[in-house]
Amino acid sequence: MNNRLKNGIALSIIPQIIIVKSLGSYPELVENYYSKGLYPFISNFFRITFGWLPFSVGDLIYAILIILAIWYIIVKRNQVRKNLKLFFRDIVLIISVAYFTFHLMWGLNYYRVPLYQTLELKGSYTTNELMLYTEKLTKRTNKLQYEITLNTSQKVNIPYDQKEIFQKTLEGYTELEIMYPFFNYKNPSLKKSIFSTLLSYMGYGGYLNPFTSEAQVNSKIPNFRFPVVTGHEVGHQIGYSAENEVNFIGFLVTANNKDLYFKYSAAAYALSYSLAELKLRDEEKFRELYNRLNLGVQKNYKELNEFWLAYKNPFEPMFKSIFNTFLKANNQEEGIKSYSLIVTLLVTYDLKYPIE
Repeated sequence: MNNRLKNGIALSIIPQIIIVKSLGSYPELVENYYSKGLYPFISNFFRITFGWLPFSVGDLIYAILIILAIWYIIVKRNQVRKNLKLFFRDIVLIISVAYFTFHLMWGLNYYRVPLYQTLELKGSYTTNELMLYTEKLTKRTNKLQYEITLNTSQKVNIPYDQKEIFQKTLEGYTELEIMYPFFNYKNPSLKKSIFSTLLSYMGYGGYLNPFTSEAQVNSKIPNFRFPVVTGHEVGHQIGYSAENEVNFIGFLVTANNKDLYFKYSAAAYALSYSLAELKLRDEEKFRELYNRLNLGVQKNYKELNEFWLAYKNPFEPMFKSIFNTFLKANNQEEGIKSYSLIVTLLVTYDLKYPIE
């Protein structure tokens, strides 16, 4: 590849960014022609290609690229020093190609019509609505915990291995598709990440590889939370990028699963977010509702908290800062805080379709 072509590819990053950001003003266009048009063909192709393999091709590609990058910098360090301009040009070239590939294969979903509009929900809620929802969810979570354990003091231990949880999640999507055809999921490519330990130290439950359309789940996280995280990552696969939306999809598919353990996992998950939001608005009410929780539910929360504390490290804030910047660059103005925006979807969905 000659220098003129390399320069052209590197400089193309500028019009690419302008075009992508401009598409943010036309969500219906993205929804109809990309999210419901081109993307399903791309995603299905790669899920069929890689889904049958028991290991993550995407994880292996990332590992190889990291090793090659380190090798190049070490072996070619003298050459890099002599030609810094060409080295930085090549870095921009790689970024330009990655930017184009990322948005073609998945990233444009960040600019589709918001899920709350698709579901015809309100875009906001009042503190009183949050309080009523959290009270109802507290009762539901307690009820499910007791139905499973017959002991209010015993934490729930999901008896399935992670492969079984994957399968039950697929069954859940089949059920959810009956209610909402746009949550259709075929040709699964759902795997445990070989980087699960690293993901734990980074503070993540999983991720979607946008270049291979493989959903990666952190195999280290407690089974208590595993069903919802699995549902979350599949939500990314079917074309939803915003974290609050896939958080909600993960909840919805798990809550509507026929399995009682899944229903409990979903209820406890939603409750953790609604309690956290309530704490910001009315700490006294938060403490009152938290104290109403069965001791077994509190033990499950403690189990999850202890898991993340075990992997806490000085570099985690750096990882979170990088991801925060990534989200903000991709049409999520709240960055990592967008995860907690699931509460708007939870409350407004319950107002329209109350779960008893």
